[in-house]
Amino acid sequence: MATDQQTGTWYGTGEAVSRVRGQAFKTLCLSATLLALLSVFVLLLYVANDAFQPLSADMGWLLVTIGTVVVPSLAAVGYYYTRDTRAGETATIALGLPVVSLLLTGGVFITFEHVVSVYQWLSILVSLVVAGGIVYAHSRVRTEADLERLVVVVAVPALALWFIPGLILSLPMLPTQSLALLGSFVVPVAVVVGLFVRRQRENDRDGAIAAVLTLVGAAAGFGVAPVVGITPFVWMLLVTVTAVPVALYVESIVRRGAGVSGLAFPLIVVGGIVASVVLTDALGVAGPTPWLDWGFLTNVPSRTPEDAGFYPPLVGSVMMLLIIVVSAFPVGVGAALYLEEYAPQRGRWGRFVDLIEVNIGNLAGVPSVVYGVLGLALFIRAGGLGSGTALVGGFTVGLLILPIVIISSQEAISAVPDSMRQASYGMGATKWQTTRNVVLPEALPGIMTGNILAMGRAIGETAPLLIIGAPAVVRIAPNSFTNKFSAMPRQIYTWSGEIDAAFRHGVLAAGVVTLLVVLLLMNGAAILIRNKYQRRE
Repeated sequence: MATDQQTGTWYGTGEAVSRVRGQAFKTLCLSATLLALLSVFVLLLYVANDAFQPLSADMGWLLVTIGTVVVPSLAAVGYYYTRDTRAGETATIALGLPVVSLLLTGGVFITFEHVVSVYQWLSILVSLVVAGGIVYAHSRVRTEADLERLVVVVAVPALALWFIPGLILSLPMLPTQSLALLGSFVVPVAVVVGLFVRRQRENDRDGAIAAVLTLVGAAAGFGVAPVVGITPFVWMLLVTVTAVPVALYVESIVRRGAGVSGLAFPLIVVGGIVASVVLTDALGVAGPTPWLDWGFLTNVPSRTPEDAGFYPPLVGSVMMLLIIVVSAFPVGVGAALYLEEYAPQRGRWGRFVDLIEVNIGNLAGVPSVVYGVLGLALFIRAGGLGSGTALVGGFTVGLLILPIVIISSQEAISAVPDSMRQASYGMGATKWQTTRNVVLPEALPGIMTGNILAMGRAIGETAPLLIIGAPAVVRIAPNSFTNKFSAMPRQIYTWSGEIDAAFRHGVLAAGVVTLLVVLLLMNGAAILIRNKYQRRE
């Protein structure tokens, strides 16, 4: 039995305890959870129905798709859920990883196509390699000149980036775009893959084999890519950004021997889709006429809903995210490190730090439209930057998520056990060495999780973009950070005001589904990182 702390009376009679209020509270909580999930599910179903229009297909097409894709997939999910939950987790990642990798491949392609050309990237990479070699050589020759080393570390990379790219790009002859990509992107990725495998398996030979296989697989695109109808450039991106992560994951599952049956799930789904296409073609039944298809993702916006596309807003969103990653994340993580590791905790300055932390928490709750006004005043009127550019959009939305980045990074850093810091100090390490070698590596998964969730918030913001003058429609994808740009939510907002109902239902729903898929994948990546970190603990 138990007593009521306020009245001092006993619950229940005899040895029994009344659980009515507890059960009622539990039921209310369950009802609230189910209501929230049902609301989101109905909303997603409504939007997906408008975007894909499954009921526009022939009944035969629906029956074939249900029989070849839906039923086998549900049967596999039921098996994993009831018999082998570890295989279910493997199945989820095995199906989601190729999708995420393909989206990342698209992002890298857009980056090389519109942000930094392959030749510019090659020249930047050469500059950094030369600068790194000079800094390393100076550190070996002048071992005691600390102040001189600081000047060299700052000045040499800056001079190299100022002089070498222009020299390389002015050469009369340059390698083909594919060869430049092979040398500037594939080779570094192969080295990283080799180092990763070597560290995981603690075997130099395995690391070398992984690096060589990555390089050979990408270089095979010079002969194989034209046969399959793509360019060697696209082949190399698919191999390095999509195939390599998937192969590493499959190899790790097979090597560990746990949840191996989950690897069959993507084969069931893809095999079902292929069987569905073959059977529907053989039977001559027509499929649906979705608004969301490959043409929607690769076309530019149009005045007719049938020709409307989403490509320029996709490019604009990628460019805005690049600005945010470069500007907001280093500042936010640096601020969190200072507040957790270096800021005074007591005295007058300690109270001042507390005041700063309270205001950072308040800034996280400020409406996004206020940040739009701040960006308009700070970057456009005071800074003289052009309105509606990707640069201003990235800086403004970066300000919006900066408090979130700081708070989430602080939580990750404060979660590092203090005993690890004390052990590092006990071995003679300095504050900087402890922060660099102990705190940051341990807090990095949590920091990445928070930053990914903050990016999900950033990519869905519309109000700041309206205030800084992002155009309603951009028909040419921006090629520079100073060009006018439009992001995905800005374009969706434009379609919501169109008179034609096809825009407000079909095209808008296709844009919403695209944005939701990106958001869900980013949140899923954050959850996977968090779960992996928790398992390691």
